[in-house]
Amino acid sequence: MLPDRKGKFGIFGGRFAPETLIGPLEELEKEYKRISKTKEFKRELNYLLKEYAGRPTSLYFAKNFSEYLGFKVYLKREDLAFTGAHKINNTLGQVLLAKMMGKTRVIAETGAGQHGVATATASALLNMECVVYMGEIDVERQKLNVYRMKLLGAQIISVTSGSRTLKDAINEAMRDWITNFKTTHYVIGSVVGPHPYPMIVRDFQSIIGKETKKQIIKKEGRLPDYLVACVGGGSNSLGLFYPFYNNRDVKFIGIEAGGYGLETEKHASTLLKGEKGVLHGSFSYVLQDNYGQIKITHSISAGLDYPGVGPEHAFYKDTKRADYFAVNDEIALKGFHILSEIEGIIPALEPAHAIGWLVENKEKFRKDDIVVVCLSGRGDKDVMEVAKIEGEL
Repeated sequence: MLPDRKGKFGIFGGRFAPETLIGPLEELEKEYKRISKTKEFKRELNYLLKEYAGRPTSLYFAKNFSEYLGFKVYLKREDLAFTGAHKINNTLGQVLLAKMMGKTRVIAETGAGQHGVATATASALLNMECVVYMGEIDVERQKLNVYRMKLLGAQIISVTSGSRTLKDAINEAMRDWITNFKTTHYVIGSVVGPHPYPMIVRDFQSIIGKETKKQIIKKEGRLPDYLVACVGGGSNSLGLFYPFYNNRDVKFIGIEAGGYGLETEKHASTLLKGEKGVLHGSFSYVLQDNYGQIKITHSISAGLDYPGVGPEHAFYKDTKRADYFAVNDEIALKGFHILSEIEGIIPALEPAHAIGWLVENKEKFRKDDIVVVCLSGRGDKDVMEVAKIEGEL
């Protein structure tokens, strides 16, 4: 299974990095392949995922939502994982890996704050120093998660350059890693970055799809017809999709952030409106201008507000293994409210895009279809922001 030995998914991926990082990346690839196969690592990670993070998460039949749409919808409840999102699957794996590699410090970037919280959580548990880079705009709109990270002992560095969002947080984290790679591991939060990061993050997140496959067969006696998930960098969606890659009857649908609309410049829909290029160490689809400069993006959801996408998603798009669509902020808010009101589940704004897309496109599905949606995070972090947007504050 991809990537190949050069870290490529077809033409996408690879390792586009400063010369000073080639050695650390090669070391990381070698150590990941060695350590991840050991009984000690597998035993410890499985224990932490089960006893600490609360896995397996449930595959919940959303009865009311299904009746509203006219077909069966199951929610893979990553919002019930410890810290409130799927991010803990990856951070427990990477911080444990870093500790076994002899590192004493970890750094991370975060947009919505969930990856930062999950990294700070794993670092506190495993006694590692933790620094989190976060764009100034995201610091403001995700104050709750900023305070959670501080409670967990992490140092938060607010990034004031560029668009002051996730892209710039990654830039600063990369600079830190270049300077401190001997003692520091960079815990990338999505399936982006230079090889081997897209592979490592996908592997740790694939527990989502592995559990889903077992659970849906037990509940329905067959595989689902569709898997639906939001796509920013793309880790929750690949975590769900990847274990079903060879099940060709299962269709993959990824939903990007349409922001104010694809006809505007204020969106974060990389796969639909981007062009092939290099960003943060890998070749993929990128939102860039005619001079190759990275565009400033917009999304109501901090976690989807990113001008690139994981190279494996780019490969899925070009080989037509997955279909990608976008919904605007208004439809995402609609999904946010509908699931809250009729199912009693407040979703994060990121998976609210997938929920909103289903609501707007319910006529495309048949009555006997089975759809699994990755509910990648809970909406506590977004409630105050939504209230502010809607004039409730």
